[in-house]
Amino acid sequence: MISEKNYEKYMLDSLKEILAVDSPTGFSKSINEKLVEMLTKLGYKVEVTNKRAVRVGVKGKCSEKKLAVSAHVDTLGAMVKSISGNGELRFTRLGGPILATLDGEYCKIYADGGKVYTGTFLSDSPSCHVYKDAGTKERNEDTMYVRIDEEVSSKADVEKLGIRVGSLIAIDTKTTITDSGYVKSRFLDDKAGSACLLAVLYALKSENLVPAYDVDFYFTNYEEVGHGAATIAKDADELLAVDMGCVGNGLSCKETQVSVCVKDGHGPYDYEMVERLLSIAKANGIDYAADVYPYYGSDVGAAWSAGADVKGGLIGPGVHASHGMERTHKKGLVATVSLISAYLGL
Repeated sequence: MISEKNYEKYMLDSLKEILAVDSPTGFSKSINEKLVEMLTKLGYKVEVTNKRAVRVGVKGKCSEKKLAVSAHVDTLGAMVKSISGNGELRFTRLGGPILATLDGEYCKIYADGGKVYTGTFLSDSPSCHVYKDAGTKERNEDTMYVRIDEEVSSKADVEKLGIRVGSLIAIDTKTTITDSGYVKSRFLDDKAGSACLLAVLYALKSENLVPAYDVDFYFTNYEEVGHGAATIAKDADELLAVDMGCVGNGLSCKETQVSVCVKDGHGPYDYEMVERLLSIAKANGIDYAADVYPYYGSDVGAAWSAGADVKGGLIGPGVHASHGMERTHKKGLVATVSLISAYLGL
């Protein structure tokens, strides 16, 4: 396996770097440009597919079979659904953020002409001094809005700013890495997994390593709405998705571990591939857990639904409070990189 001493700083720095780029699903230009910049700097030839996946191909020791490894860089977010008469932005969710956790969160609104404005998600009853139901009002798309940090009091005022139906809204990530090793941020699903792939690609170059087989590394978009990997890995024999591992009631995984998913909401992963991943983790002393994710789907499921004839597996660092205020630990990231590298025969 590759040595964590050689990649840990790069991995954490890369994670902070990509978390700083807004990429709500469907809004991929900036994050793809960042990935191309980072990967080109490492010395890779990079392809961006028509459906906006970023691909890097790495030659292996033999071409007996072809592997694909993916992570997604699109995140949860929102889109302007309508503009109220008083200038409030009504929104629709992109993906499935827990709306109660958005109440009071800062955001950016991407307007026409490259303009970017700041704002705040709020409940229709945002003050306990004014509204009796401020603490009890349900938080949903019908009872929340975005307050813009501009002097607006009408729909016309907002439209003059270049904000319209369809304008993208990106949520502040609040990224923090603690002295105790925890990584707190929105959208560790799945920029944590993406940072793990970047760490492997960094180590391949810095340590002059060659995987056992040819590998395509993919960074996909549109995973949060269910079709991210629909057009990738068509020529691969196996697809390993690196996405967040679930942490919570009824599950074994901790934030300090790599999770191996045996089944999610769409059914079981390839039994032989799962058994091999578990065996690899055991043989290499990697701290792991095996779990069933009851309310989950991945890029493997998207590829299968699109007809990809691949074996599929899913791993990732344990992430607590997914689709809310997420947290993982650098030990979980390192365990995930270790399992990816061992799977690739490094």
